[in-house]
Amino acid sequence: MKVFERLLERGFQVEFQSHAKAILGVDFPAAAEELETALLSTTIPIEEIIAGGGGESRGTQRLRRALAALGWLKTTFTIEKRINGVPRESQSHEVDHVRDFDGGQRIALEIEWNNKDPFYDRDLENYKRLHADGAISVGVIVTRGTSLHGNMRALVRRFLDERGIDDLAALAEWGYQPTPRQKVAIEQRIVRARSAITFRDAFVDKFVSDKFGEATTHWRKLDDRVRRGVGNPCPLLLIGLPDSIVTFGEGKAALEEVEAAEAEAEARAGA
Repeated sequence: MKVFERLLERGFQVEFQSHAKAILGVDFPAAAEELETALLSTTIPIEEIIAGGGGESRGTQRLRRALAALGWLKTTFTIEKRINGVPRESQSHEVDHVRDFDGGQRIALEIEWNNKDPFYDRDLENYKRLHADGAISVGVIVTRGTSLHGNMRALVRRFLDERGIDDLAALAEWGYQPTPRQKVAIEQRIVRARSAITFRDAFVDKFVSDKFGEATTHWRKLDDRVRRGVGNPCPLLLIGLPDSIVTFGEGKAALEEVEAAEAEAEARAGA
């Protein structure tokens, strides 16, 4: 059964749990096609990663919009316990992307680009409860794959090398503003008497460890939980984003969307 063959060819990691492959391939082939199409169009310019400082990238937000356009909408599930028609207990579960199908069948999806890794526990436990109550047929998690997480230092270093960046002032031009603590930590590693390192090495190490560290959401952390049975027996589809989605060469044009999004967020906050 061929499911997500194009994703695999592009370096995405794809793993199925508890018959999710059969369910998607036989019962929901349209959902699998929609997911594959949306994911194959996903790119994240390196400039967005630098300017965003590690938070949810504009590329991830574009993926969210692409899914929403296909009908994968934010949904709140409310499950009530009643005794003789009187509500006695209620639980709500919000999922960022849910696709409804005929017969009341649903697939739920969460994107964990760069959160704290306990968010996996929340997602998987939500899926387990929703599946047990018949609310969803499959739970999907999209996260940083092994190559994207493992090669983040190389990607950031390539950006510095290609742009010839050797100080924080040059990085400001690309939207990066360090905190005072980050600035001190970088400068101390450059000027220390023993084992001093270059600015590029110091920045890459501090930026990646702060923003994309081991305690954030990436494939190994997700895999660890699934191996321990978290979320079982809900059928699961796990997708790891590869390093090939990071693009170079957009230059300042990539920052325009970041700046526009920040202005929009500030306007909403002030409204």
